[in-house]
Amino acid sequence: MKSENFQPLIDKLDELLDSEKKALVQGDIDRVGQLMPQKEYLVESLNAQDNLDRKNLARLHQKVMRNQTLLDSALEGIRAVATRMSELRRVRSGLETYDERGRKQHFGDQRSTQVEKRA
Repeated sequence: MKSENFQPLIDKLDELLDSEKKALVQGDIDRVGQLMPQKEYLVESLNAQDNLDRKNLARLHQKVMRNQTLLDSALEGIRAVATRMSELRRVRSGLETYDERGRKQHFGDQRSTQVEKRA
């Protein structure tokens, strides 16, 4: 692609980064995934440019960094939820303690997990 054609790529990527930010703020991770192929294509197309000036990319770089921070925060939140759910499952399965000799003891949940069918 010739260097004079890079401005439409910059504009498209700029719009896409705004859409990605909106999706991240709304927690729409599926939408973020849907935008990824187009984002990759635009970035690769810009990387193929010969005479691309850094000042043309400064605004895009700021938006990319902003979105990366939002994405990192979203992933941190997802990890926290996964950890909490794992802890809750572990607690529901019973209690683990150590006896006087340092051996692990497990006190399981005595409730039945089966569903009783009544007529």
